[in-house]
Amino acid sequence: MKSFYKNKKVLITGSSGFVGSWLALALKEIGASVYGISLIPNTSPSLFKLLELENQIDQKYINICDNKNLDRAIQEISPEIVFHLAAQPLVRESYIKIIETFEVNVIGTLNVLESCKKIDKNINVICITTDKCYENNEFGERFKESDPLGGRDPYSASKACTEILTKSHALSFKKLKLCTARAGNIIGGGDWAKDRIITDIVNSIKNKKDIVIRNPKAIRPWQHVIDVVNGYLKLGEYNDHKKEAFNSFNFGPLEENEIDVKTLTKKFLANYQLNNLKIIIDKNENLPESNILRLDSSKSKQILEWEPILNIDNAIKETALWYENFYSNNNIYEFTVNQIKKYLS
Repeated sequence: MKSFYKNKKVLITGSSGFVGSWLALALKEIGASVYGISLIPNTSPSLFKLLELENQIDQKYINICDNKNLDRAIQEISPEIVFHLAAQPLVRESYIKIIETFEVNVIGTLNVLESCKKIDKNINVICITTDKCYENNEFGERFKESDPLGGRDPYSASKACTEILTKSHALSFKKLKLCTARAGNIIGGGDWAKDRIITDIVNSIKNKKDIVIRNPKAIRPWQHVIDVVNGYLKLGEYNDHKKEAFNSFNFGPLEENEIDVKTLTKKFLANYQLNNLKIIIDKNENLPESNILRLDSSKSKQILEWEPILNIDNAIKETALWYENFYSNNNIYEFTVNQIKKYLS
């Protein structure tokens, strides 16, 4: 994998986000020339700023809905590989900003694809969507890539549209090497996005307040960000030489990682040996979200030779260690790089 990415021009849209920051750092560590297009980070703290990635990659702050400036930037970069992560990524936010969610996730993706199409080379483009893009009847089945797409909430529906759009573009124009990646619920150090369970837990621990959770029985495929980034990198290499016009891949965790929100919270607190904080169930009426999400990753295992490594306890341990080091004012850049190196080795 190192030899494949070494010195290649790799563009990440959504580079200033949680996963985008981890991916940018991993690519930098394996020798790629990394470029970023994103909005200015909207959380404080921000992993992107903590890692000082703005000074380490060629970064441009552009909204992917700004077609004119996006087009100009992508033409200037002329990337060989594109990881498209830029999105409105929050389910609850999609109920409030429904038009913006569809504009960014669908039209924004089309803008990226069209800008790449104009470049006189067969660019390798990996569009990152979500495990929530499937038509979920709450039966608890593990979704395969061939299962019907759908979405009860606006975010999920927008990502199903993104999947359809990307496949249509691949089959219609055959100009880009196109595929999509669908990962589960990602945890890891440096995520401060609102409505994320790890963010809520860490803030409660920091402020010594009881933890309020919305959907205690909701089962999710929890996985550490490094497992997911490793999958994306393997997919990028595969996508560069695949023969089919389009393909999609699930990246889910080990089966034992499919636990409910309350169990995850208990495990995280146990890792810190915090028995004094209570878990409070939010009794308010919450916006609808899926109760059960599970992914079948056998296709990625067979074709990409990718497998998740970190079980739920190790994923939580690595996440907790990251925040412990951050709040202890240790060198968080060095610690994050070491987590990546340890995993890739």
